[in-house]
Amino acid sequence: MPYNPFSLQSKTILVTGASSGIGRQCAIDCSKMGARVIMIARNEERLKETLHELEGNGHNYYSFDLTNVDGIKVLSEQIVIENGKIDGIIHAAGIEITKPIKLLTAKDYEDVFKNNASSCFELVGRLTSVKNFNKSGSIILISSITGVIGRNGVAAYSASKGALISAARVFALELAKREIRVNCISPGTILTPLMENYLATLTEEQYRLRIDGFPLGLGKATDISSAAIFLLSDASRWITGQNIIVDGGFTIK
Repeated sequence: MPYNPFSLQSKTILVTGASSGIGRQCAIDCSKMGARVIMIARNEERLKETLHELEGNGHNYYSFDLTNVDGIKVLSEQIVIENGKIDGIIHAAGIEITKPIKLLTAKDYEDVFKNNASSCFELVGRLTSVKNFNKSGSIILISSITGVIGRNGVAAYSASKGALISAARVFALELAKREIRVNCISPGTILTPLMENYLATLTEEQYRLRIDGFPLGLGKATDISSAAIFLLSDASRWITGQNIIVDGGFTIK
């Protein structure tokens, strides 16, 4: 076998938000690199669809609403009992609410933070115990460029994604003694089916304004899954606490 530093062979990778978009692509591509993939999402039918696209054997899924933060402890225990210790996590689950700040309510902030941040923090906290997570593993939090730049109408979303970036640095420090690495990936606009549907509703002028900011054009879900595979693999063994921006050049201007 040729040497492949990006191989995920013999690794068990947990992917949240695996029923669609970036999470689904990450699950599929991790399986192509040899990983056994454990998936979490709310929609069981879409999880089954993702499962059918995975390569290899031994994959599993759990239909679970991660906003049930109190239930994550039991879920984590069940996952490890049924699948063994985890080697990596990709937290891709999340929602976005687009409203000007004058219309955002306390519940809007609460809902977004529960989906995007609180569930992630609880999952990482529960799964990274010695009995649940293998030494020299890797954790990836899918953030967003809105966690580091401003964009009108996404205050709650932006704040929740910024929280992931900040938390990743602390997680990285605390888990370094077990050689567990923690990093964020912050995508720009990715052409998921949901985004393609949204772009189809724009006028020509609105569409031009949206895409003109990206020197390399809009991204694909595989651009994010490829970055995730690198961070999960042994090729990135000396990278931790970082926020990797994958945005086709949007934030360099």
